[in-house]
Amino acid sequence: MAIEERFVAPEAQPEEKVIGSNVFRPRSLEAFVGQPELKKRLSIFLQAASQRGDPLDHVLLSGPAGLGKTTLAHIVAREMHATLHVTSGPAIQRSGDLASVLSNLQERDVLFIDEIHRISRAAEEVLYTAMEDFVLDILMGKGPSARSLRLPLPAFTLVGATTRSGLLTNPLRDRFGITANLEFYGEDDLFDIVIRAGAALEMDIDGDGAREIARRARGTPRVALRVLKNVRDVAQVQSGGLVNQELARQALELLQVDRLGLDALDRKLMEMLVHRYRNFPVGLDTLAVTLGEQPDTVAEVIEPYLIKIGFLARTPRGRVATPQAFEYFGVRPPVSSDAGQAFLFESGE
Repeated sequence: MAIEERFVAPEAQPEEKVIGSNVFRPRSLEAFVGQPELKKRLSIFLQAASQRGDPLDHVLLSGPAGLGKTTLAHIVAREMHATLHVTSGPAIQRSGDLASVLSNLQERDVLFIDEIHRISRAAEEVLYTAMEDFVLDILMGKGPSARSLRLPLPAFTLVGATTRSGLLTNPLRDRFGITANLEFYGEDDLFDIVIRAGAALEMDIDGDGAREIARRARGTPRVALRVLKNVRDVAQVQSGGLVNQELARQALELLQVDRLGLDALDRKLMEMLVHRYRNFPVGLDTLAVTLGEQPDTVAEVIEPYLIKIGFLARTPRGRVATPQAFEYFGVRPPVSSDAGQAFLFESGE
């Protein structure tokens, strides 16, 4: 059965204390930091839909984990004064799972499906007509006596999030009227996020300390916020709560986060490519087994930032370290050899 969370429209719920990770979550598009082009386009679409009294067109958000896709789904619902329903692709494995979620929607509600690329094909077929015609097709019975029942659905907005847009089928992708790819954040945007989060946590943090955290946050707000909370704990024990640049550096070293934001797992992966395999491409499954992680974790969580900073390249025959990575780890880049070229053509990964 599909797991669904339901968030009541802002005007229909009483004021309450924001707890947990929600303390960091901006409640409006204006308060959302970063992604300026996406914000500009989304603001226009939201205003136009509100003026017409129509639901917003379906939205597809893609990009690495931790960049704000879920936050934007909450903001869309809040800006449209709509109720947000939350589920995920892995939770929708049968058409009946999706039907149960869709049947609970009201007019102009927002349905957020995280990791939508992992939805089953059977459920995806049901989603086509639901998105396009706002109807739910149900097959009743089996064999020659089976018949199709078409039930009307209220007009709703689907917000889909994916870390691997290439796995989406073309028919599903084409049914989204608004598509956007979230980019990694710059240091200045992450600095603003850290400062705001520090204020929300009532931390005593100065600009240099916040800048140090932002610099090592891998271009990802989720990482910045996680590191900030870890730094707060270190500061509470070692400096009476004050977070300056020196304390931030000490805390980040304790967390094994280096000056580029690489953590222990990043370095283990890169050192494997630099020292063990050198000029031989390595398959994703091999990397995952060696690291003790799932292939999806390696591909969706670890690799995107390493590719962004130019340390890792994905080739048709496997992953390889770039010359910049060899230089960073103090190793001379390998010279292509006949043995290496032979390996390229023999490798099945």
